[in-house]
Amino acid sequence: SGLRRSSEKIREQPSILTPGHDNGEDSHLISPSPVVHVRGLCEAVVEADLIDALKKFGPICYVMMMPFKRQALVEFSSVESADRCVSCGAKEPVYIAGQQAYFNYSTSKRITRPTNADNPNSGNKVLLLSIQNPLYPITTDVLYTVCNPIGSVLRIVIFKRNGIQAMVEFESVQCAQKAKAALNGADIYAGCCTLKIEYARPTRLNVIKNDNESWDYTKPYLVRRERGKGRQKQAILGEHPSAYADNGYGLACPLLPLTSNSRYKLTSVDVPDMVSYPLPQSSPSYSGHAPSSVAMVSGLHPSKMNCTRIFNLFCLYGNIEKVKFMKSVPGTALVEMGDEYAVDRAITHLNSIKLFGKRLNVCVSKQHAVIPSQVFELEDGSSSYKDFAMTRNNRFSSAGQASKNIIQPPSAVLHYYNVPPCISQDQLLKLCREHDVPGFIKFKMFDAKPSSKTISGLLEFDSKTEAVEALTVLNHYQIRIPNGSNPYTLKLCFSTSSHL
Repeated sequence: SGLRRSSEKIREQPSILTPGHDNGEDSHLISPSPVVHVRGLCEAVVEADLIDALKKFGPICYVMMMPFKRQALVEFSSVESADRCVSCGAKEPVYIAGQQAYFNYSTSKRITRPTNADNPNSGNKVLLLSIQNPLYPITTDVLYTVCNPIGSVLRIVIFKRNGIQAMVEFESVQCAQKAKAALNGADIYAGCCTLKIEYARPTRLNVIKNDNESWDYTKPYLVRRERGKGRQKQAILGEHPSAYADNGYGLACPLLPLTSNSRYKLTSVDVPDMVSYPLPQSSPSYSGHAPSSVAMVSGLHPSKMNCTRIFNLFCLYGNIEKVKFMKSVPGTALVEMGDEYAVDRAITHLNSIKLFGKRLNVCVSKQHAVIPSQVFELEDGSSSYKDFAMTRNNRFSSAGQASKNIIQPPSAVLHYYNVPPCISQDQLLKLCREHDVPGFIKFKMFDAKPSSKTISGLLEFDSKTEAVEALTVLNHYQIRIPNGSNPYTLKLCFSTSSHL
């Protein structure tokens, strides 16, 4: 899927093997480990599928899904079990969810658990759900519809600190275990709203109100609080997915496409074909801020960042209306986006990334609109305020246009397009040098039709940070060619490929 990619922080040694090659002796170039690196998984695979397929080799302690890479890490209880898995996979095909998978030892001797809940034996019945690529609104109703058919849900709390996350408390530890196995790695909707599930730190949730952000199903008398009156704008893809059923959304995006051999496959009786989202509402979020279409961005380099460069980066996640630097808070800007969900996507993918030696902090602003007051000159001589509402470079101006965007977290590979055919690799490298950004280390041009007026391809940089800097500076650069009437607008986005 073009929209899937892992945001995992675990660094795996580049695989020695490629699907289709003999796994024989090469797999042993990495020293044996109880952790096995699994590759070649199908898109709909979930944790339960791996457990089903690999438990015959020995007891499994822990599974870490990397859904966007179609990979996973599986920690066995012993090196001997892992060895059986790797050896068997080298001699004969091992199928997971109906597709052949490939195995080699991980460079890790143990999967690092992201919380202090070490494993299912910890007795925790609260799961932490991270929703990756949240194209549609995530509410308590949505998560209850997803989780409750597998195990009775007691409480849900949704919060927006590092993107969209939620904690779900189940009736029992067994229910939590079943839910994690059945849903970890699955999409709520095909190609987006991917669930990454771990055990949470808290062992019980405290809910004080029942609304879109939190709910205690054991206390139906907790009334909804008065909703805030913050500005509300229509979501890019409509108020709920079914609004675009005729344009490829809605019923074309099934809820949780689990594979047929999953132990916990949901039947049509348990789960409806579609989640009917409630209309987006301006209820206060768990963080205490009302939803807003304005993001606050701090940690901006004083001389290398301006309104246009903020647009170049943030436009990958939603339309940009206005950008304003704050005179009272140096290195901080307000970015008014198309709606609150665009802000959520920007927070999910851009918060904490490094850019020009500084770390960005992206969060929801208390402001509900950007007002062009106190305009001043930035260090590079440009204005501290710019209105982008009418620019043709916004990429989410219609549902059809929005559906073509590849919404990806930052990566070391950039996808370039809308480039004139006469532009060469050397000319693109020269462009990097002229704008004082790192040059790419690998270049790939896609085959174009003879009638095509533009070309596209991939640029691999030495690191994710270098790619982010190049995109921030060069996105929407006007390429002029000799005797050409109109310039070509270079367009960049983060690629689904991890390397060339």
